[in-house]
Amino acid sequence: MLTMSRPTHMVLNNGVRMPVLGLGTYLMEPERTKRAVLDALSLGYRHIDTATFYGNEREVGEAIRESGIDRDEVFITTKLWNDDHGYDRAREAFRRSLRRLGTDHVDLYLIHWPMPGRLETWRALESIYEEGSARAIGVSNFMPRHLDELLDHGSVVPAVDQVEMHPFLQRNDVLDRCRRSGIAVEAFSPLARGRRLDDRTVVDVARKNGRTPAQVLIGWCLQRGVAAIPKTTSRERMRENLESLELVLSPEDMAALNGLEMNARTTTWDPHEMP
Repeated sequence: MLTMSRPTHMVLNNGVRMPVLGLGTYLMEPERTKRAVLDALSLGYRHIDTATFYGNEREVGEAIRESGIDRDEVFITTKLWNDDHGYDRAREAFRRSLRRLGTDHVDLYLIHWPMPGRLETWRALESIYEEGSARAIGVSNFMPRHLDELLDHGSVVPAVDQVEMHPFLQRNDVLDRCRRSGIAVEAFSPLARGRRLDDRTVVDVARKNGRTPAQVLIGWCLQRGVAAIPKTTSRERMRENLESLELVLSPEDMAALNGLEMNARTTTWDPHEMP
């Protein structure tokens, strides 16, 4: 049984409670998604992240229903894909997501990318939120200038901005901007896509704390007040990731990890170049 050393939930700016650790399902094949979500839920996960683009919303919904866990106990996030921007298209895309998930609401609905037409799209999300079909709405891959634009023109402050974040890509500008406006930050790919688990500093911090490198990378996010949604189909990795909630890093450990900001690109895109 886990002994939690940190809060397991964060309160979003509209009062909704979101688990700080979830299961990401990006690039998870539909045929493996159902088993993975069932495994995660059986281990204690209560936050599942999917998206229209992932092609596995249906399997996520099936797993949640088959788990026997009350729907209100599971926090479901899904996202609007780039082809569906605009007011009417976004509302219809959301209805399709609900049908695939087999639910009458989601807990968090995000704009996946800051594409042209995003202001009209945000207006659609605001209407979905006001109708109660999404308990919270937010964005993904939005940089500070995209957030500024949304805050200037919208009537609802996004609850969450989901971005890639780990010690090698710290997104301090996003984190600072979100904190000023009460927007929660959620890290996808908190394990740096598995490419930095053998980094000397990460390994040294892990050994010092009797933990794994993956737990250190997730713990770094959580200690910054950032939610994390690592993706895995391995039950043992899920258990390992969940145990990150037990880890509290010292100021010295955090300082060492904070010194790892990337010197070389670890992503294939630059959201600062988005229109």
